[in-house]
Amino acid sequence: MEADPASLDNLRDITVPPPVSWWPLAPGWWVIMAVILVATVSFGYRAWRRWKANAYRRDALAELDQATEVASMVEILKRTALVAYPRAEVAALTGSPWCAWLEKTGRERMSDGVRAALTKGVFARSSELESSSPEVSAFVSAWITRHQCGTPTVGGERSC
Repeated sequence: MEADPASLDNLRDITVPPPVSWWPLAPGWWVIMAVILVATVSFGYRAWRRWKANAYRRDALAELDQATEVASMVEILKRTALVAYPRAEVAALTGSPWCAWLEKTGRERMSDGVRAALTKGVFARSSELESSSPEVSAFVSAWITRHQCGTPTVGGERSC
């Protein structure tokens, strides 16, 4: 007797192939990992450079926290401006031109009390300026935090 090809006795279990291994990775995964590595290193390097470039801001803000007199606050402001901008642009500024330059670079309007404190500066009696001390401190802190650095260099980065 011949076996019937349609008989259920001829059925066998289905064999499932082994799962595909993750290793070795396909070339596309290597490319993706390389791109992620380069992007991470580039981002980290730029963040480190930015953090290092803003060290003068952190130092100035720490000194400002210790300052109690308006004259010392004005001195901190001038020193910070000299670090961030070319000396030829900042050093000679006093009085109204100094205040106008601070408003332009700090992108913030200056109140009359702060303007008076900055124009009189170290030459005024300390009793005249003590009432505006918190206001001057707030303006100086805001300027240190918000100002843009000097003119861009050849690579497009700013000088500070």
